Amino acid sequence: MHKFRFFLLALACLAAVSAQAQSYQLDIDLKKPGAPIQSTQYGIFFEDINYAADGGLYAELVKNRSFEFPEDPLQGWKAFGKVEVKDDGPFQRNPHYVRLSDPGHPHKWTGLDNEGFFGIGVKQGESYRFSVWARVPDGGTSTLRVELANTASMGENHYLCQETLVVNGAQWKQYEISLTPDATVAKAILRIFLVGNRTTVDLEHVSLFPKDTWMGHKNGLRKDLAQALADLHPGVFRFPGGCIVEGTDLATRYNWKNSVGPVENRPLNENRWEYTFPHRFYPDYFQSYGLGFFEFFQLSEEIGAEPLPILSCGLACQFQNEDVEAHVHLDELQPYIQDALDLIEFANGPVTSTWGKVRADMGHPEPFNLKFIGIGNEQWDSLYPEHLEPFVKAIRAAYPAMKIVGSSGPDSEGKQFDYLWPEMKRLGADLVDEHFYRNYGWFLSQGARYDNYDRKGPKVFAGEYACHATGRKWNHFFASLLEAAFMTGIERNADVVQMATYAPLFAHVEGWQWRPDLIWYDNLRSFRTVSWHVQQLYSQFRGSNTLKLTMDGANVTGADGQGGLFASAVLDGNKVYVKVVNTSGDARTIDLNFTGLKKKATLKATGGIRLSSTELYQDNSLEDPEHYTPKSFVFEGEGTTLQASIPAFSFNIFTLER
Repeated sequence: MHKFRFFLLALACLAAVSAQAQSYQLDIDLKKPGAPIQSTQYGIFFEDINYAADGGLYAELVKNRSFEFPEDPLQGWKAFGKVEVKDDGPFQRNPHYVRLSDPGHPHKWTGLDNEGFFGIGVKQGESYRFSVWARVPDGGTSTLRVELANTASMGENHYLCQETLVVNGAQWKQYEISLTPDATVAKAILRIFLVGNRTTVDLEHVSLFPKDTWMGHKNGLRKDLAQALADLHPGVFRFPGGCIVEGTDLATRYNWKNSVGPVENRPLNENRWEYTFPHRFYPDYFQSYGLGFFEFFQLSEEIGAEPLPILSCGLACQFQNEDVEAHVHLDELQPYIQDALDLIEFANGPVTSTWGKVRADMGHPEPFNLKFIGIGNEQWDSLYPEHLEPFVKAIRAAYPAMKIVGSSGPDSEGKQFDYLWPEMKRLGADLVDEHFYRNYGWFLSQGARYDNYDRKGPKVFAGEYACHATGRKWNHFFASLLEAAFMTGIERNADVVQMATYAPLFAHVEGWQWRPDLIWYDNLRSFRTVSWHVQQLYSQFRGSNTLKLTMDGANVTGADGQGGLFASAVLDGNKVYVKVVNTSGDARTIDLNFTGLKKKATLKATGGIRLSSTELYQDNSLEDPEHYTPKSFVFEGEGTTLQASIPAFSFNIFTLER
């Protein structure tokens, strides 16, 4: 019996060695390059979830800066002394302001503290621009002392810096001073004292920005987060959502017209995610619209991405509104259609046009050259195509070159998906937005998803996707690896899939409601996840045309007998990039066999880059932001067949030159 067991063990070991020793041949045909790869192939999708805008990418550090939070105009503030909230201010759509008056005793104080978004993060020696609209209602002058303070400090003083601001006259004017803290503090506060002769003063639109914003814009973006977007080299930038486009109800849908013009007169909007998750509830989650459509277009231009705005089709979020009366009736849809036409004029119209002038007055007389527009998000049933159709007709009539993005609903397959795709074809949508937040098994089974799509139908926009697993719905290496595997199918089918954007994009570590996410941050630090690196590698090695890559005549999609491998290849001038993902727990030996070369022609290996780990369920972190990063590896040799060994659980890119 013991000998028999030993024999079985020996057989098992031999089988394991044999499996590891097996070489998998990948045949790459160079004779005829395949489909061109669009510049929009890999991009980014922004939605204000997880405090992605206010408290995140938008660099404003003051919460409720215009005192417009509906339940409590002083939410986010602590008032002391004699403070009144008034509602006849200088800005029509933000009428509230505060009045600070003498507290009535020489040893009492009047003023305000602002808590920021999970505190105010400030860095030692860096300059911060404090601005406020103010007046002295009875004329004369009034004096304020403005501080950044650390109320948790054990030092003799709480303040990190302080400056004096003198307000003159009864007319509203904007004032600005610079604050430079003497220490780095993640959870400081902004404090304003009424000092001097304590003359009554009115304050509106109290703002604090780091001076060092992305591209130096005054109404700017947080530099490290914007840089993380630029470093992805995205080809397309979808904004502003997602579900916030729809709103919890139509009154709170994202209205792009409220997000442009002078920032102090952009009205507050309730965020659709404020009430969505009572298990992670943020009752002060609003949109200041400081990061609005002008800023989205401007950022798109600066990072080299095609802008893709998404607009409401007159349907509120169907997940939250089962009653059809919650939506716009078809005979009342014209204002929404006009919003779409006006947006195109805002982006592309001459400065003499109504909305082109608004753009020009904001500092961008040149058009933004908008080419794509999306109508609706995750709508379904007949309601969606019924609402979409008049948009398509109106946009086609006014702007025939504009490409229109429709939707296949919230599911990656099933009844609604199967219904909506033919409807998008019937309506003539140029691209169809597919969404899939799915588990390991789904991603492992979808390597060939697009291989048999209709080559003559609308193109695919994989507009929201991410991998997770039951019990592991957080960022981790293995999920990112399976995203890399799935993306080989996107790349191979570049003639069908012409846009793809991971989602969601941003998450504050103290304010998240949905994960996994691409980029995480607190008030001072940020880190790029493994999924970020996967996206960046695909963009960096995008290439110009696909190349046919097969194993035993079949696409390499993780199918049975393919050793857990997924692969694709692209041509880029005289360079060839071969992407191979090993989703198995065993190292694999592969032979890259190139065909279609001219007689005696060879390829020269020039190197490789790899993401690999056996720590499958962890990711980068604020404390260890580069725990997982791509590493170069030696890949050399010359010929028509080159062999390489790839580790278990790895994403590999082989680079060669013809």
